[in-house]
Amino acid sequence: MNLYIALILAILFEVTGTMLLPITKEFSKLIPTSLVIIFYSVSFYFLSVAVVKLPLTIVYASWTGLGVVSVAILSYYFYKQPLNLITIIGLFMIVIGVVLVNVFKTD
Repeated sequence: MNLYIALILAILFEVTGTMLLPITKEFSKLIPTSLVIIFYSVSFYFLSVAVVKLPLTIVYASWTGLGVVSVAILSYYFYKQPLNLITIIGLFMIVIGVVLVNVFKTD
């Protein structure tokens, strides 16, 4: 499997799990809670695939950075959570950081 595809899948499953967290109602709802556990487990599986050959620093920076940005944007649309200008600038800086880490990585 392409390592970057594994990393993208890890991010997608982590973001999906995180977006489901509010629906679990503090883990009192069985189905959403089960889905969160499944999505996080699958995310960690793909993360473990990616770190086999990619540096952990690259994988973790990408996974967390793109996860934070994705959750912030999706929370804005699905949960109507506000994004002010400073937050948007901060999210943009996270994306720039992830790009820089990936472009200038040392193999």
